[in-house]
Amino acid sequence: MTQTVDSARQQPGVGKATRRQDGSDKITGRTRYAGDLPFPGLLHARLVLSPYAHARILNIDTAAALALPGVVAVFTSKNLGMANANSPSRSQAPLAQNEVYWCGHPVAVVIGETEAAAEDGVAAVDVDYEPLPVVVDPLAALLPSSPPARSRSEEEVSTIAGGGAHAAVSEGDSDEEEDKEELSQNVSDKVHIRSGDIEAGLREADVVIERTYTTSFVHQSYLEPQSITVVPSPSGHQLTAWPSTQAMLGARSDISRALNLAERQVRVESVPIGGAFGGKFGLSEPLGAAVAYKLRKPVRLVYTRQEDLLAGNPAPQSVITLKLGAKRDGTLVAMQGKMIFDSGAYPGASAGLGGHILTSTYRCPNIDLRCYEVLTNKVSVGAYRAPNAPQSTFALESAVGELCQALQMDSIEFRKKNALKEGDATLNPHSPQWPRIGIIDCLEEIEKHPLWAERGAQKAVPAELEGWKIGVGVAVGGWPGGTEPAAAACRLESDGSITLVVGSVDLTGSDTSLALIASDVLGVSSDTVEVAHGNTDTMPYSGGTGGSKTIYTMGAAVLSAARDAREQILKVASDMLEASVDDLEIEDGNVAVRGVPGKSVTLRQIAEASMRFAGQFEPIYGRGRSANSTTSPMYAAHIAKVAVDPATGEVRVLDYVAAQDVGRAINPAEVEGQIYGGVTQGIGWALLEGFVYDEEGQMLTSTFMDYAVPHSEDVPNITPILVEIPAPLGPYGAKGVGEPPVVPVGAAIANAIDDAVGARVTQLPIRPERLFNALNGKQ
Repeated sequence: MTQTVDSARQQPGVGKATRRQDGSDKITGRTRYAGDLPFPGLLHARLVLSPYAHARILNIDTAAALALPGVVAVFTSKNLGMANANSPSRSQAPLAQNEVYWCGHPVAVVIGETEAAAEDGVAAVDVDYEPLPVVVDPLAALLPSSPPARSRSEEEVSTIAGGGAHAAVSEGDSDEEEDKEELSQNVSDKVHIRSGDIEAGLREADVVIERTYTTSFVHQSYLEPQSITVVPSPSGHQLTAWPSTQAMLGARSDISRALNLAERQVRVESVPIGGAFGGKFGLSEPLGAAVAYKLRKPVRLVYTRQEDLLAGNPAPQSVITLKLGAKRDGTLVAMQGKMIFDSGAYPGASAGLGGHILTSTYRCPNIDLRCYEVLTNKVSVGAYRAPNAPQSTFALESAVGELCQALQMDSIEFRKKNALKEGDATLNPHSPQWPRIGIIDCLEEIEKHPLWAERGAQKAVPAELEGWKIGVGVAVGGWPGGTEPAAAACRLESDGSITLVVGSVDLTGSDTSLALIASDVLGVSSDTVEVAHGNTDTMPYSGGTGGSKTIYTMGAAVLSAARDAREQILKVASDMLEASVDDLEIEDGNVAVRGVPGKSVTLRQIAEASMRFAGQFEPIYGRGRSANSTTSPMYAAHIAKVAVDPATGEVRVLDYVAAQDVGRAINPAEVEGQIYGGVTQGIGWALLEGFVYDEEGQMLTSTFMDYAVPHSEDVPNITPILVEIPAPLGPYGAKGVGEPPVVPVGAAIANAIDDAVGARVTQLPIRPERLFNALNGKQ
């Protein structure tokens, strides 16, 4: 059913910029996170990490550590007693058993009365290793001659972190040629996506572009590291956990499986989360819970920043060879490629998702993409804001930029000519046609912006940048969206205020948007709507907060719950006012009879009448559920203006425009905030961020002194343009907004650099030395 907006009715908040409900506490430092909660007798856990990228564990000697003052216990996989210690799942078997797979693989956990005591204990644990062959290069890992990155179980499957929080992708079929393909045992997943006749398409093309593009491991760099505090009940048979997680019910399931406990024996409490971007889907929760359960005492596990870089779950590295063919008139006719995603030590890079994204921007009748996920001796990967989309889009949009140059065709005209639109065929048999999407609409918006329309004048060099070159580049990109059932409740309180009960995690101001939806339905100020998360014992079902689906799915459930509550309110008011429900309206917390001044009843009075001894009315408790059957793909088109110093290869982003189809901006201020943040992270992808490993698998960027992230001076003026093409199933037409802003940035900046100095850099990040080499023909 399409959710429509009654334009004749005043909307208290939907569509108007609204201050976030959690903003005041966060900016004043009053918010308390998982690592801030005080508990009597709290113990602290620290990890013992492997210094080797691949080695056999011969012996672990914990005697010296246990002898230190303040050290309470030291656990290894053998004495911690987790139920699934032999599981192929990293979270279910968090401590290495007989073999370490990467530099940073946790081998033991030390428990201390203080953090300092636990750190001292870590230094005293003596582990005897036998080094094994190391596999670092994903291209080498693909070859049949490659040594195995590690021992493997037949039960392993490649599942992206967050599972259902991200879009499901259908895989292509196999053929005899694929069955005969010789591949290394390190290949943990492969997908073949194809349509049409690729050879015929390449013959038909007048211009063919082919290049190889690479990206690095990129960390989510959230402010709050991986954190969990767990407190056992006095009997020790129940656990209460406060994790920094994107999925409360998912964390409960992970803990219950790891400890072989019934889910009702595990309670997960809601706690503010200090950033995630996809990186906090079930990594440290089972380990922290297992230690607390073993000791029967409160335990806190908070990663240090170095531990988070060494043992977190960053975005995968990629190597993408892409060939595009087009006719002289600019019609795209062929796309052929080989995509390799480096999953690190565990499967989970989702090669098929990368291929799906590559085919989800432009019409192309002839496609042949072979997608591989390979294991190496590096930290295993997870989700990071639009998983695999920045990598795939960097390759695609860089190639499109070069193709436009060869065709001597305007970059936006080419993209508008070939962009997917409503009714075009998909490669997904479950959804054969594309719905209404906003690629062309976003392109038309940026085409009108002075940064593009007046790009000749934009290239004037400021006096302070004498000798530099100015360039302007464009790129588009998107995210397929996600779906998952959700439920919500809407309760009228005795003071006339409203409480929403939801199970989602508020990462980016989604609570405020949910409050706006309820306030609009109920005719009250959003300030009187409180969003309560409760805990896993009491909250309605919600999947993980991720994949840009929170408002699309949970928002729809809240809309349904608020409408149910509204009907109940009007029914009670009808009896109290002796008027027909059809003659009633709610405004500013009052239910009034239309056209009869002074005949009204307040929400407080309705609450009092339904929540008192011998009351005659049922309490107001609205229930809502949603199970959106289809996704709502979302797209963005970006312009980047850069300055390049040809003498050094230094790049500065001077100005940026981002047009994005958001369906309907429930809270425009927060939507724009998502775009600011996503573009900033994209600048990190483009120019600064990336793990560096040596040939032995040692990470050389394990601190923020070495792993560069954008500083405030690196962030240019960013102009968001909100395009609103309503989603049929989204509340008020809303779509997700969090994923797309990061997707086109790397390609837009690369295209702008090429426009400035005529050098095509095919590796992210575009550090000065890489650009300098490209300028001097050394790439």
